[in-house]
Amino acid sequence: MEKSLKSIAKDYGLYLGVLLTLLLTIAYAIDLNLFVNTWFGLSIYAIAIIFGLISIAKVKQAFDGYTNFKEAFTAYFITNLIGLTIVTLVSFILFNFIDTDAATFLKEKSIEKAVEIYESINMPPDKISETVDKLEAENLYSIKNSLIALFVNYMLPLCVIGLLVAATMKKNNPDSQ
Repeated sequence: MEKSLKSIAKDYGLYLGVLLTLLLTIAYAIDLNLFVNTWFGLSIYAIAIIFGLISIAKVKQAFDGYTNFKEAFTAYFITNLIGLTIVTLVSFILFNFIDTDAATFLKEKSIEKAVEIYESINMPPDKISETVDKLEAENLYSIKNSLIALFVNYMLPLCVIGLLVAATMKKNNPDSQ
């Protein structure tokens, strides 16, 4: 039986969620500093893009080598939304209920990294202090901040990439025109 676009995207979204949860768990077990490592963060984007590409390729394969822009982007989007929602939910549970000390540690490390960045761009010390005060008052893993991270930090940039990928990978069926 031929699989539908949504079924394929859902499956790859679940695979992505499991893989990212595994990476989160390994990073948590090995060294919490990985969570503030730029390369670790970029690897999450790379993995999400790869799974989006695989999802589009599987949809094309299921549709006899053809997929239009909308189908390609939908497959990419659903895959990433499901996968990243899973890992966001797991990190929310981990840092709010299982190990709040790790959340406190990561907050301190995130503030240190932010200060380094702000100093490197010559931000005035009073602005740095003001920003640090705001960061210290926040729970980085609250529902609000988790959803902001999911949609603004991950889905938005991945959607821009997804639009480019979908435009590149689309192949319209000449018989359907």
